[in-house]
Amino acid sequence: MTIFYLIRHATNDLLKEGRLGGRMPGVHLNEEGQAQAQALADRLANVPLAAVYASPLERARETAQPLAERHGLPVRVHPGLNEVDCGAWGGERIETLRRRRLWRALTLHAAGTRFPGGESAWEVQARMIAALEEIRAAYPRAAVAVVSHADPIRIAVAHAIGLPLDLFRRLLVEPASLTVLSLEGPLPRLICLNETGGVPLPTGGKGV
Repeated sequence: MTIFYLIRHATNDLLKEGRLGGRMPGVHLNEEGQAQAQALADRLANVPLAAVYASPLERARETAQPLAERHGLPVRVHPGLNEVDCGAWGGERIETLRRRRLWRALTLHAAGTRFPGGESAWEVQARMIAALEEIRAAYPRAAVAVVSHADPIRIAVAHAIGLPLDLFRRLLVEPASLTVLSLEGPLPRLICLNETGGVPLPTGGKGV
């Protein structure tokens, strides 16, 4: 059994400004985000993690670093965990984008709609699930932390629980939240979604 601790990166100024980050480089955790990353490391201190993986973007790697240090592990960067490629919309204000017809299509028909010059939800799902399966093969009986982004995590959860891809945005994944998936044989189990503190977490035992 592999247990994935799927972690959304912590807060940054782009989020505070209501902008669509996409794959913009140079977006770092702000002071609040740094505190959130440290709190995550504290909350997972007793979980016997075998590895810590992160998206290539700075905000994900910076969220992963305190956790990795707590466990004496390196941060392993995997491109399949990257944020959605929002193409020409990267850095734009979400409030402005919501007025566009394509935004409504992305919201209601995510499976068949692509960001302008960017990715579709199908492409995100394919690479995210491939990345998790690759990590699962490397750690078939272990707990692994994976720091990624809101949409890739929601899309991975949708796949695991059989939720139609068009509905993945109904799932809530907040900054610095934990979502825990257990993969044992062909049957994935969602242990918790969007946990932000105060909920007991599994430690990899048979009772999970």
